[in-house]
Amino acid sequence: MTLTPAEADKLLADNFAPWVQLLGLTTTETGERHAVLRLPWSEQLAREGGGLSGQALMAAADTACVVALSAARGGFAPMTTVQQSTGFQRAVSGRDVLVHAVVTKLGRRIAFLDVTLTAEGTEEPAARATSVYALG
Repeated sequence: MTLTPAEADKLLADNFAPWVQLLGLTTTETGERHAVLRLPWSEQLAREGGGLSGQALMAAADTACVVALSAARGGFAPMTTVQQSTGFQRAVSGRDVLVHAVVTKLGRRIAFLDVTLTAEGTEEPAARATSVYALG
């Protein structure tokens, strides 16, 4: 049984550090092996020049992975990020970002995910990430 977006938002509120919650992430979609979160545009997350900071994008990708894994596993359970690699392709300014995390392999003790971050209203990714998680 997968999580609903409302259950995923409760998972975010109950299990993430206050600074992650300040990103304002909300769940727009969940499925059997994926989740889509919305990172709202905020000038507080922008760097000089007005582009959304890479740190905010990486934190959003990491958080979306936890939601996608929780959906795939039927609920939240302890897990730890083992590796995350992020490539930035274009700046995002003045737009929300949709963060789409997909579980590509789910084992008993380890999982692999791909994440695509796209500025709302565009088709070209702003960033892509791959992540590996140890599962508890």
